[in-house]
Amino acid sequence: MLDETMDIYQLTLHEAHELLESRQIRAEELTRQVFARIAAVDPDVCAYLTLAQDLAMDAAREADHAIDQGKAGPLTGIPVAVKDLLCTQDLRTTCGSRILENFVPVYDSTIVERLKAGGAVIVGKTNLDEFGMGSSNEHSAFMPTRNPWDLSRVPGGSSGGSAAAVAADECIAAIGTDTGGSIRQPCSHCGVVGLKPTYGRVSRFGLVAFASSLDQIGPITKDVTDCALLMNAISGYDARDSTSVPRPVPDYTRALRPGLDGLVAGIPKEYHDVSGVDKDVAQAVRTAIEALEGLGLTCRQVSLPHTEYAVATYYIIAPAEASSNLARYDGVKYGFRDAASQDLMDMYRNTRSRGFGREVQRRIIIGTYALSAGYYDAYYGKASQVRTLIMDDFRRAFESCDVLLAPVAPTPAFKLGSKLDDPLSMYLSDIFTLPASLAGIPGMSVPCGFSRDGLPIGLQILAEHFAEEKILQVAYNLEQAQGIRQRKPTLQPGSNGGPGR
Repeated sequence: MLDETMDIYQLTLHEAHELLESRQIRAEELTRQVFARIAAVDPDVCAYLTLAQDLAMDAAREADHAIDQGKAGPLTGIPVAVKDLLCTQDLRTTCGSRILENFVPVYDSTIVERLKAGGAVIVGKTNLDEFGMGSSNEHSAFMPTRNPWDLSRVPGGSSGGSAAAVAADECIAAIGTDTGGSIRQPCSHCGVVGLKPTYGRVSRFGLVAFASSLDQIGPITKDVTDCALLMNAISGYDARDSTSVPRPVPDYTRALRPGLDGLVAGIPKEYHDVSGVDKDVAQAVRTAIEALEGLGLTCRQVSLPHTEYAVATYYIIAPAEASSNLARYDGVKYGFRDAASQDLMDMYRNTRSRGFGREVQRRIIIGTYALSAGYYDAYYGKASQVRTLIMDDFRRAFESCDVLLAPVAPTPAFKLGSKLDDPLSMYLSDIFTLPASLAGIPGMSVPCGFSRDGLPIGLQILAEHFAEEKILQVAYNLEQAQGIRQRKPTLQPGSNGGPGR
């Protein structure tokens, strides 16, 4: 039954589906209320770069027609936001960059195709760090996104726009991308659920590439059940993506069952017994682990000895691949072109200097250096070898464990501007998420507590390749035991923001 005290934009995906299917609400009205919520709070949050109101209302009317004919699926009529790194036909795709400010793709990415085929209503494209390069969403070329729990703080990055939109009820669910933690870290900071699937589980066709061996698309949702439903919709083989794995997709909702008896969790000492972790983060993670043990989970300490090299390894491999992928943006084929240039070389130089932001330029320079003659073996080659050692660490850990439990980030959301002039400090905010990305294993952030300032904290759950079901089972049990989802940010239209109550 519909709770009359709740605005329908606050519904979860599965709650909205039940009400739509029973005709208690209509997709058109749900979509209209979501846009009203966006109009009310997004001037403060800045989660969206582009809205698709006319297209969305048309899709909502089609969804209502499908529901009336008894053809409703789990996503039919559900307003979903999409990170602006995924191509959307006839809808601007900027990647958060001036160089693609006016780029309108002529095709949909596979994930957008699957969302539309499932009846989802695409409401708009969310803000991000330019080309996915950043950990705070402050590297967007257009504006920073703000954390709905406290508008003076970052939402995390690079999928901060998607995470903030879900947390602020500006959509029912969203799609993000994760290269080195870009789903998990902002979900931890914004108090929502986010899953980075196994590399190859979700098609990357139509995703504008940052680092091709690391990029992965995943769901950002209000709860774990929604995450499973969205995974069902977007997972599966795609012949257009050469990295897609032809492996059957399970029904992820079957993992949402009570009890954890028989499951074993590893507690990596390299993630817990380290300096620099905020006391509130350590306490929240510890409390969550104790709660899981009370539900039957067996915990044991494990070691991932090459974790200390993950940051250095990632910041060679990812910039190197970015240098290669972003070479296409030269002002010739599409995107921004510096019209004042007098010759071809000036046009190349000026287009890239003015079209790319500071962080993107920094990573292109690092990557180009690492790939240059005389340095390839010393840097990229060596980093690839260390990446294999990190993968071996996880393989050995999963021989005795079903999942690994760790913090998502060393601190809660930090203040806007506090790390912009300190790139190394910014990079270290992903210290706990980078290893899983390098190994290609799945990982989730699920809310597990709050800091003394009322800021959300997430627990990271990792599993071996294609073991997303184990992650979902553990996360579901934690969510049911702690009831943290009942707490929401107190964001009000025109507010200055403040910690949730």
